[in-house]
Amino acid sequence: MKQFIDFLPLLAFFIVYKIDPRLVTVAGHEFEFGGIFSATMILIIVSVITYGLIFLKYRSLEKSQIITLLAVLLFGSLTLFFHEEIYLKWKAPIVNWIFGLAFLSSQFIGKKPMIQRMLDHTMTLPDIIWSRLNTCWVLFFILLGAANLYVAFTFETIWVDFKVFGSLGLTFTFVIIQFMFLSPYMNMKQKNSDKTI
Repeated sequence: MKQFIDFLPLLAFFIVYKIDPRLVTVAGHEFEFGGIFSATMILIIVSVITYGLIFLKYRSLEKSQIITLLAVLLFGSLTLFFHEEIYLKWKAPIVNWIFGLAFLSSQFIGKKPMIQRMLDHTMTLPDIIWSRLNTCWVLFFILLGAANLYVAFTFETIWVDFKVFGSLGLTFTFVIIQFMFLSPYMNMKQKNSDKTI
């Protein structure tokens, strides 16, 4: 459910981006609706509403949500202010590299790597496996950021499609492969918890 909620602003952005730009009148004022700039405005608005409601309900946001919201506000505002989509093209690569850096630094700061903090309630792994798994996530975020950057500046007609669905598909595939390799450890955790009952 959380992943769907986080996906809502991006989905709204994609839908508005795909609409052919047209002038609409709201309260006597004309606005262009459709295309990159109105889609960017929608991305900012829906992100603020979505994460605002999450904050009101839970009284906090996850670090990844804070990073995403700040990136949307920064790069979205620059895109609208300068009327240049190049700023928005840099958002996905930079956010992915920040996540990669967070996973990397967690191997040296704190008692557990980031991935262990996220998943150790679901499985028991040796420390070396947690470390390797965390490194895989570091590499994934670096490569995903590079792929977003490459597509954004090489295939300008499909960069939004890749940003929304390509990145999501690659992440989903990576997670599925990861859990295929980790499924024996998840079964061990389940068996151990069954024995304690």
